[in-house]
Amino acid sequence: MPEQSRVALVYPEWDKIMNSLVPPPSPPATPALARLAGLLTAHAPQDGSFQTCIPGVHAIRASNTSTELVHGLHCAALCIVAQGAKTVMLGDESYEYDPSRMMIFSLDLPIAAMIRQASVAAPYLSFRLDFDQERLSELILKAYPDGVPAVPDRRAVYVAQAGEPVIDAAARLLTLASQPEEAELLAPLAMDEIVLRLLRGPFGARLAQLGRVESHRIGKVVDWIRRNFDQPIRIDDMAELAHMSTSSLHEHFKSLTSMSPLQFQKTLRLQEARRLMLSTGMDAGLACQRVGYASPSQFSREYARHFGSAPTRDMVRLRSAGLSEAVSFTQ
Repeated sequence: MPEQSRVALVYPEWDKIMNSLVPPPSPPATPALARLAGLLTAHAPQDGSFQTCIPGVHAIRASNTSTELVHGLHCAALCIVAQGAKTVMLGDESYEYDPSRMMIFSLDLPIAAMIRQASVAAPYLSFRLDFDQERLSELILKAYPDGVPAVPDRRAVYVAQAGEPVIDAAARLLTLASQPEEAELLAPLAMDEIVLRLLRGPFGARLAQLGRVESHRIGKVVDWIRRNFDQPIRIDDMAELAHMSTSSLHEHFKSLTSMSPLQFQKTLRLQEARRLMLSTGMDAGLACQRVGYASPSQFSREYARHFGSAPTRDMVRLRSAGLSEAVSFTQ
């Protein structure tokens, strides 16, 4: 089955999304964006994701558009595209970002993504800054000393305009990545500047929601599920961990992640099972057990519903197409 048809089975709104999100020609790069693109090219000399000498700072490059959705758990981070365009799927929601926009993840979230605009001559180039949650909490208190204002949309991922001050600060941080001695002293200041500019910007209250008690409690549940996704989940236990009622837990969890706790766990299980089968050659039966499924038939049904085909057929198709290393990622 062609990829577009398989994806449409998993995401019923996919055709509408694809038609409405065809990237327009990129506007001329601003000086700050052009500088960031040049630095990303230097730190990512070939396709892939490269950790710089500064912990949490990454340069990402891709010379081809995606032929498959790439699935994985994306950590809490700021992502700025300096060149190219990308679509990110969270549940049944779609987000598009390109050089005019940045994407912010305020929680670890299981996503699917496709690079929509890239070529050898003009590769997709992206800057990623992983958030230090403890430091972020400290900066939220500084930016909002009187408390974080409530916002109607609490989703833990959003796209916003990438302002020149944030792009310039990201470029200065990448410049430090070539100067390890200076980076040790100055990089933390540059990282604080980026986060404070985000918090003080038009969408700062969205990022600052992490400072609210409810978001912090949901973050604890997300972290528990991420570390124990192969274990049975009792919603009452999760509610106790979050110090919430079960109904309040469901409401706040879904408002942040677009999923229920059980859907979140299922997505993590399926992503990990696919990664294990592709990277280690593990058969579907063992992968099913490894990620916590008790029923092979349930695993096969849910895998086919999520990825568009049954596990064994999916593996044959991906390997024959040479895509074993191109459809999952880890951070």
